[in-house]
Amino acid sequence: MSALCPSIHSDLLQKSIIDFSLHPPKGKCNTRLYVVPGGISLSYRCLVFRCYATTKSLHVGGTKHGNKVSPIVSGSDKSQRKHLGGDLETKLEELFSEIKSMISMGNKGDALDLLEANYEAVREEMIAGGKTIEEAATLDVIALGYMAIGDLKMVESVLNMLDEVVHDLRDDEPLLDSILTHMGSMYSALGRFENSMLLYKRSLEITERNHGVNSTYLVMPLLGMGKALGSAGRATKAIDMYHRAISILESNMGAESKELVVPLNALGNLLMEEGKAEDAGTAFLRIIGIYTKLYGKDDERVGMGMCSLANAKCAKGDAEAAIDLYRDALQVLEHSESMNLDDSILEKTRIDLAELLHVVGREKEGRQLLEECLSITKKYKGEEDPSFVTHLTNLATSYSRSKNYVEAERLLRSSLQILKKTVGPDDPSITFAMLQLAVTLYNLKQDEEAEQMALEVLQIREKAFGNASLHVGEALECLICIQKRVGRDDGEMLELLKRNLSIQEKAFGHESEQVIETLKKIVFYMEKLGIKDQKFPFQRRLSLLRNKFKQQVQY
Repeated sequence: MSALCPSIHSDLLQKSIIDFSLHPPKGKCNTRLYVVPGGISLSYRCLVFRCYATTKSLHVGGTKHGNKVSPIVSGSDKSQRKHLGGDLETKLEELFSEIKSMISMGNKGDALDLLEANYEAVREEMIAGGKTIEEAATLDVIALGYMAIGDLKMVESVLNMLDEVVHDLRDDEPLLDSILTHMGSMYSALGRFENSMLLYKRSLEITERNHGVNSTYLVMPLLGMGKALGSAGRATKAIDMYHRAISILESNMGAESKELVVPLNALGNLLMEEGKAEDAGTAFLRIIGIYTKLYGKDDERVGMGMCSLANAKCAKGDAEAAIDLYRDALQVLEHSESMNLDDSILEKTRIDLAELLHVVGREKEGRQLLEECLSITKKYKGEEDPSFVTHLTNLATSYSRSKNYVEAERLLRSSLQILKKTVGPDDPSITFAMLQLAVTLYNLKQDEEAEQMALEVLQIREKAFGNASLHVGEALECLICIQKRVGRDDGEMLELLKRNLSIQEKAFGHESEQVIETLKKIVFYMEKLGIKDQKFPFQRRLSLLRNKFKQQVQY
């Protein structure tokens, strides 16, 4: 292969979204195997350890008349307003429990009907001038309900109404701190971190006045504030929040309380993202110690803590220690009575360990784990389950790394056959296996089919993601390498490279390594085509970037 195109590969990773879980963050221990996509687990509890709402107008269950749900307590029933208290606080809890129950049983339509009925009732109250803590509490539960369903557009709409109410409420209103904490969490989930931080700040101020600066009621808003700060790129302040939450729990509940696990894990995950693997490892080690003392060394929670610590060891460069920890964790998890062999946590742990074994050159051991994943998935979920294709693709990646391209091709063709049947030939998800097959065919010197496959990927991705997306850029990169060896027209190659340069500049920045590599190729083709007048600005830019990188290396 030419120096101009040293290698081509598919380097795509589908990341599970996990919030405050004990499963390890990736940190700097990157994997090139695919992880089976995971869903977002949504569960809402009464934060800060107490009930959180009362209201004037609430529809809980009730009887249906057509598409309407009759209210249990009508907002117009003035006689009940003086005696709401715990009664409607309980009814709000019942409302949210019923919504969650409907969702878990697959009755999403009924849950939406119930939420809409309560939303309309509160809206009528607000039109009539009702903007009290009771409206705020009901809107809070309604927003949480829409969040549980996944209707983020409606969540945002309800939050806008809720903002209007809480803005004018006095800080001494009962339960306002809890409502503000919930709002902060939902704004954070919507990616509106500044809104989130302002709400958490107000919640913390109220809680400190009411309960003191060392109250455990502060822990949840502190954790929420830490998450929002971390997501907004303000890691130092986020770490301070987590440390404060840990300190409060230690002073109130002791240094070995299980309540410490959540803030310790959040702290460890953030430290991993910041490249502070050793400090992260200390947090994860504490979690293992807490769980071991409470539940014994063979508990599954200890195993999950080991996975986090293994990832920290990996990020530090201590691969052998990480491998040993992953193996110990697998043994604990596999023998856990509450965890099935096909559990997603076990599956992910096998994949993480398999990748690490490949990195250190122990491909055969890594492949055994991937084959185990494939076998378990086939037995428990069947060959048409999406995770089965993921494991076929991972095995193909493994064989490609060992230069067994024939076996890789066989596995990838099997993957494509399943995908075409399950998602269709034009679905963008199919292009990941297609592009990997194009690379494999290229390595088998089957350039004509490889080129056709890459062109097909390009067309599907252009339609699905837009002409300037990074997914299109990856397909272009692959196509350029294949067409260079095929000997396609130099002018056409140059146009493809310019197009890829534009995508890379937007995605990685104008001074990224990817941009430098593409500039080299552009200059190469311009020299070959003899267009020196056009080459000069590209050559000058390349020289400036090379000098800049040399200076950075020296420092």
